[in-house]
Amino acid sequence: MGSYKQGDSTFYNHIENFANLGDFMSLESVLDQMKREQRVLTEKIFIVIFKAYGKAHLPDKALDLFNRMFEEFHCRQSIRSFNSVLNVLIQEHCFDRALLFYSNGIEKGIFSPNFLTFNLIIKAMCKMGLVDKAISTFREMSYKDCTPDVFTYSTLMDGLCKEGRIDEAISLLDEMQIEGCFPNPVTFNVLINGLCQKGDLARASKLVDNMFLKGCVPNEVTYNILIHGLCLKGKLEKAVSLLERMVSSKCVPNDVTYGTIINGLVKQGKTVDAVRVLVFMEERGHRPNEFVYSALFSGLFKEGDVEGAMKLWEEMIEKGFKPNVVVYSALVDGLCRAGKPDDAKEILSQMVTKGCTPNAYTYSSLMRGFFKTGNFHKAILVWKDIESNGCTPNEVCYSVLLQGLCDYGKLKEGLMVWKHMLGRGCKPDVVAYSSLIHGFCKAGLVHDGLRLLNEMLCQDADSQPDVITYNILFEGLCKLNNISRAIDLLNSMLDRGCDPDLITCNIFLRIFQEKLSPQQDGRDFLDGLVLQLCKRQRVAAASLIVEVILQKYISPKASTWGRIVKELCKQKKVQAAIEICRSKLFN
Repeated sequence: MGSYKQGDSTFYNHIENFANLGDFMSLESVLDQMKREQRVLTEKIFIVIFKAYGKAHLPDKALDLFNRMFEEFHCRQSIRSFNSVLNVLIQEHCFDRALLFYSNGIEKGIFSPNFLTFNLIIKAMCKMGLVDKAISTFREMSYKDCTPDVFTYSTLMDGLCKEGRIDEAISLLDEMQIEGCFPNPVTFNVLINGLCQKGDLARASKLVDNMFLKGCVPNEVTYNILIHGLCLKGKLEKAVSLLERMVSSKCVPNDVTYGTIINGLVKQGKTVDAVRVLVFMEERGHRPNEFVYSALFSGLFKEGDVEGAMKLWEEMIEKGFKPNVVVYSALVDGLCRAGKPDDAKEILSQMVTKGCTPNAYTYSSLMRGFFKTGNFHKAILVWKDIESNGCTPNEVCYSVLLQGLCDYGKLKEGLMVWKHMLGRGCKPDVVAYSSLIHGFCKAGLVHDGLRLLNEMLCQDADSQPDVITYNILFEGLCKLNNISRAIDLLNSMLDRGCDPDLITCNIFLRIFQEKLSPQQDGRDFLDGLVLQLCKRQRVAAASLIVEVILQKYISPKASTWGRIVKELCKQKKVQAAIEICRSKLFN
């Protein structure tokens, strides 16, 4: 009725409430009213609004309001509001804009940075991979009377580790302690993770000891990093042992810990042990997620234990776990690889009934399964089901279809699919290209296959030819008795950094035995191949060719033996071989 007049504090309460609720329309209305009534707006209130914009992922709004603060609301910005907006930009990964904002505000002398400003901009630079620029900014701190804190050092160490500059990051650990800044568990975890990613577990272990000496107790993150590092190096026994030590240290393993070990065991072909870890995990009250189950299904099927995989599936359902598209896809793919696409089709039908929509990878696995077992028509029906069920086929779907059609000699249909694929804007990968090249070669159109190879060479990395692509063309050229062209193509393949394999060797050996008169055993050819690879410093590939020579009961030339042995017996390689032998003996 006009008898009560709102004070400034009432408006402030309204702003805080609307900001907390994310009601920006009402918030703007209050700001407009305050502006009309010429109310005083403090910087503290603007910082509350900036935080709300950050929480709502609206960096543009925060930046716009910052620019309007003085002009419209007569509130002069300070480094506090500047840092608040800078933080919003960085949280939203607007790193380029954060750098520009920093440059306009700090480098032009409008604001004087504090340690928080430096921490934020160093973080942005490290996220952008501008580590050297971050180091320069870090060195500027002392000139601005800002002392780096543990966050500053940890952020810079993380940036260096991600660039593979581990030694520089570790030297910062010594520097920070000299400067009187003591590391916390986060600092050590950053360095331990960097060393584990590099595979340097010995130094990582020493850093853990150093951590204890500095009074920092390893936490769940530390153990997870170490376990992940051990799994990457294939040291699963030590990883499991560390898990037990983690439990005994009253440090509770989480889903990441168990998932890492289970995934590592599966990759080493020890899925039975991975299932035991699953039981151990459930006994301690941890519910496995979809990635754990999908890894286990993939591992059991890969090891040929179809019965074990289906038993695990039934147990999973009985425990009330509702499989999602990741788990269903793993089961469908496993059954198809085991030669049971009809069973996989039933699982896919159950999946749809349960309201879980199959994705392109699910359909691709089922198509591949039917093609593999010779059920050409069923595979085509699956392809027709993809779009009718509201799923858009991707590059993988097209590659599987192309491969299936070309394997069955359906080149005309394959070309129609190829045009359809390009018309949809799907970029062919190496599998799609190789499949169509195989179709051309099978139909005797090797020159069309070579034309497609030249097209591949102009594409990006995902579409570059691999040894399978070249082997298809070698086979096609040999059928046309175009041996010289096949050898030219082999040299081109070597020049492009693609190494031959056993199939490559067998194709050329067969040529020399069947197509040449008089017949040759291929010794000179294989010897020459070894020397070419050695000249290119591709010793592993050269060693493979020597193994092929020995398997074929062909005696290598003395010069070939000398060259390959010399390359293999370089000091570092010998030492690595000794370590491998030692570990095999004692394990």
